Amino acid sequence: MADEQLSNGELGRQIGALQQLISTRFAELNSRLDKVVSLDVYTIQSTHVDQRLAQLQADLQSCREATGKLEDDLEQYQLSERDRREAERQRRLYQAVIPILIALLAAVISVWAAVAT
Repeated sequence: MADEQLSNGELGRQIGALQQLISTRFAELNSRLDKVVSLDVYTIQSTHVDQRLAQLQADLQSCREATGKLEDDLEQYQLSERDRREAERQRRLYQAVIPILIALLAAVISVWAAVAT
């Protein structure tokens, strides 16, 4: 190391170069730190995302419940409509059958009255 001793001027130039390098690196670091999101901003954003997800999940659940209610209402409507149509069909059948039965009964009574006399 004895042969590698630097003169004061050379040492001063190397120190100046080192200071220049350090200030350049700090400038790069500062420019990068300006672009990095702070922890507070990240925390606020994460909280907002969590709240929004919770709200969306609640909305989704209410939509599922509304869909289920609509499906149940539709099924109930279909059942009541089926029962109404069946009752209407039976009324029409009775309206057609009862007069025929009365006519047959009248004919049987007339034949029985004619045979009995």
